[in-house]
Formats: sequence, C-alpha cells, structure tokens
Amino acid sequence: MDGFAVRAESTFGASPDRPLVLALNREAWAVNTGRPLPPGTNAVIMIENVNFLEDEAFEIEQAVVPWQNVRRVGEDFVASEMILPSGHRLTAYDQGALLAAGVYAVDVVQKPRVLLAPSGSELMAHEILRDRPPKHGEAIEFNSVMLASLVEQAGGIAIRRPIVQDEFDPIKQTILDGVRSDAHLVVINAGSSAGSEDYTAAAIRQLGEVLVHGVAMMPGKPTILGIVENKPVIGNPGYPVSAVLSFEAFGVPVLEIMQGLPHRSRPRMRAVSARKIASKLGREEFFRVKIGRVGDRVVATPLPRGAGSITSLTRADGIIRIPTFSEGIGQAEDVDVELLKDPMDVDRTLVCIGSHDLTLDVLANELGPHSIFLSSSNVGSLGGLLALKSRSSHFAPSHLLDLETGQYNWSYIRRYIPDIPVRVFHGVMREQGFMVAKGNPKSIKCFQDLVRDDVTFVNRQAGAGTRVLLDYHLDRLGIDPERITGYHLEEYTHTSVAVAVLSGVADVGMGVLAAARALDLDFIPVAVEQYDLVIPEEFMGDEKIRIMLDVMRSPRYKERVLALGGYGVDRTGEEIQPLP
Repeated sequence: MDGFAVRAESTFGASPDRPLVLALNREAWAVNTGRPLPPGTNAVIMIENVNFLEDEAFEIEQAVVPWQNVRRVGEDFVASEMILPSGHRLTAYDQGALLAAGVYAVDVVQKPRVLLAPSGSELMAHEILRDRPPKHGEAIEFNSVMLASLVEQAGGIAIRRPIVQDEFDPIKQTILDGVRSDAHLVVINAGSSAGSEDYTAAAIRQLGEVLVHGVAMMPGKPTILGIVENKPVIGNPGYPVSAVLSFEAFGVPVLEIMQGLPHRSRPRMRAVSARKIASKLGREEFFRVKIGRVGDRVVATPLPRGAGSITSLTRADGIIRIPTFSEGIGQAEDVDVELLKDPMDVDRTLVCIGSHDLTLDVLANELGPHSIFLSSSNVGSLGGLLALKSRSSHFAPSHLLDLETGQYNWSYIRRYIPDIPVRVFHGVMREQGFMVAKGNPKSIKCFQDLVRDDVTFVNRQAGAGTRVLLDYHLDRLGIDPERITGYHLEEYTHTSVAVAVLSGVADVGMGVLAAARALDLDFIPVAVEQYDLVIPEEFMGDEKIRIMLDVMRSPRYKERVLALGGYGVDRTGEEIQPLP
C-alpha cells in the first residue's frame, strides 16, 4: 500500500483517545505500492490513516499488526516451481507471469507455414480484377484467400502462390517447389476430382504417395491426401464450400498436430430440423443451417446445399452432420448442430419462413444495429403457414390472394392453421410481372406468349404466392400450363428467377420489379399485390417482434425499400383485420 513502513510493535497502544506520534525517517519511512520494505520494518500504515503534524512527524489512532498491508515475497511463485507447462498456448496473462518471474524468453513451436497454390485456367487473381470487370469465361479466384484466413486462424502462416494453369507439368512443379521450400504443408486448390484435366493426384503419385483420393464426406468428396518428400500435400476441392469444409476437416487438424495443440471443436447445441432433409447413403454430409429459438425449441432451417453456394456459409449459423449411413433427417427431428456463431446469438434471432422478397434483406440489415438477427428461409407463402403450424418460425411472409373476397392471406390462414391465433401486419405493396432480357428480344408482352414454341419459362415452386398468381391468370385465360415450356422448371426466390433469365436458362419468368431492376432486366407489369407478415399471437410479446415492427414503420426503412423500386410503403407496419 502507499503509506509508511514501520515496525508493527512500535504502533501498539495507539487509539483515538491516545494517538501515537511517529517520527519520519526514524520510526516510519515513506513507501509506494510495489516497493520493497526498508530493513527492520514489517508493516505499512496506509497514508489515509495518518494525521500529519508540522514537525516531520505524524500521528496514528490505530495500531497495525505484523505484515499488515504487505505482500510477501514468493506468495505467487518461487524458484523451482513451474510457471507454464510445455505445449501450452501463450496468452496475454502468461506473458505477464513469465516476465514477473524474470523469464525474458521461452522456446516456442514454429508457426506452420502453408503454401497455397490455386489452379485453374479460368481463374483470375482478384488483384487484377480490381481494375477491370471479369471477361466472359473468367472466374475470380477467392478460395486461396479463404484458405489463408483459415490457416491464420489455426495458428499458421499462409503463403499464397500465383495461379497455376490446369496442366500436369506446372502442377507437378508447383508441388515439388512447395515441398522443397520452407513450407510445412502444401495445398493445391482444385484439380482434385476425376475430370480429364485434373492432374493433382497424378502429380502427387509421381512425386510421392497418394494416401487417399476421395473421402466419404459431402461437400468435399474429391479431397486428396498425399506425402511427397516427407511433407504432407493436400489436393483441396475447387468448389468453395467443398474447399472450406475439406480444409477444416483435414488441413486444420494437421496444423494443430504440428503445433502440439488439441483439436478445438466448435460449440454444439441441440435443435429440431425445420423440414425434412434427404441425404445419400455412403458419405457424411455437412449441411449448413440457420438457427434460432422459437418458443421453447431451437429450430434449424436448412440452407442451399450446393458445393458452389458460398453464401450458404456466410449465412450459416451452424452445421448439421448427417451420418454416413443415414438417408437424412425428418422434419422436427432432434439434431446436433455445430455452431458457427456465438450461442448467445441464438436467442437474438428471429426465424422467418415463407415467401421471398428483397425487402427481407433490408429488414435484416436494419435489425442489425438492434443486435437482432433475421434467419429467413424461402419456401413460399403456403410453406410459411405450414411452418407456423409446426411452430418452426416466429413469422411467415405471405401474399396469398383469395380470388372470391379480394383479401390476402386470411382465408388461407383459416384453412391451413385454424387453431393458431395470429395477427397479420402489412409489409409492402409490390409490382409483379414478367422479367425478360434487356430489350425483350422475344417480344414477350402477355400470358399468351408463354405458350409459344420459341419461349422458355422459369416458374416459382408450388405453394409460392407468385405461382398462385400465375395459375390464376392462366386459368382465367384458359391456358393449359402443360403447354408452357419450362412450367415445371422451379426456383425458390425472385432473384433466382431473374438470374435464370439473365443467364439465358429461360426467356421469361414472373417476379417483382425490384429483382428485375437489380439485374438490369426489362419488366412487363402484370399486377400489384399485397405482401404481409403473419405472426402467431404467442410471439407478439417477444421484444424482437416489437423491435421488428418498429423498424418496419420507421422512415429510414421505408426509404430504403422505396429505393429498390416497385414497392409501396404507405401502409407498411399496419395491422390488417380479417373481413367479417
């Protein structure tokens, strides 16, 4: 303590009635916190407990006992005691303890160096494409950037090599240069499947030994594991999700072993699956999911399973591992989820299952500053109502029109979820129509054009409100859907339909104006419809729901929605009552 060092015995007898006077530098010596005691002293009087006198002395009204307000030498550690064991990852606290013990340097494990070599004749480095857009046939190389971050998170040092062409000799030379460098692990990204231009396995086999070519996991099946000149070499799949999951399954454990670290597993949580997930026998499947707590259950909502769908990782909250000899998971089945997010975030997540709209992305973004996450799954309006029935979501976006009454959603609510008390809030009015390529090269103007032999259509899935709207007009006009080429070609979002038109897979599809505008497509208006949110009464007391409705009613949210184009927000956030 800051104060005065004394011999405790010299203070005995001091009291408020009989204060004791001590002379400075003869009976008491000034000390600061952390300083050693002067010889012959064994206690400290805190400075706030003394009354200073004018003549180099002070008085005290209470005695101290031996070693009061003193830290003893050796109470933390003494010579011969272990401070840290070997194989221990140093923390900020450890560094303080080492220096406190007079240890100024320690031997540490060298960080593993990982050489990452992307291969692919179609790839272009992102550094080049910053100055110009990709040309037709060029793809941005980003796998090595993701893998480099995974290496660094695992404690390694990533060395990114320039892109290697899809030819045997360059790939072979890259592997050879890598194993003869100071790298501890060599990773060739892509070139690991059974294609005619995939040379990685052959190159490893010629230079060393292929231990494994193909693993029982999906995505990630084409992974190659080999040894060349006593160094591990991994042939990492090219699809981005496969690349990440394969490296997490095989590359990260290698780096942990090299550093003498235990394998760090992700936190886990039990959940129920929002819908049935089918899986192939014979391989373990890593399924990406969104999760949130709905009532007393944590619900896992599957994301797209494609190995090239990188957003299925950026949007994922967790991963479900479907065992090798399982054919999948049933709806509402209990599953084990490996968390990719903080477990505390699960209780801050709103689960939304139903019709797709671009305004959901705006809503998710505006909820972010409130520390609320939106987990949305696009299964169509009817699928959203059925999700409410199974208590798998907090709310369902829906735009199901009753052709007899002209009211949206309520007749379907009575038909499909009659036993669930709900409230309906207006989302937006939105323009629906035909999305066609720029310039409308097929001159598509009306529903009758959909049956032309030179026109290919892309549809929304059964149960989607857009599909209901299409079928209504086809029935009204007496058009047989089976005459439409592509009627059974289905997509689950407005933007997916727009992409199908933009890429030439289809000539026309139905969707909202905002999706057409986002991809610079032409648009032929068909109808203005109402898009609403159906919320079970039991969740109306949830703070997250209250904040969501407040956000929807805010001027900022409405301005951002209007900027998308094709929306009306005059009634956004209003509660809609059913017709009598």
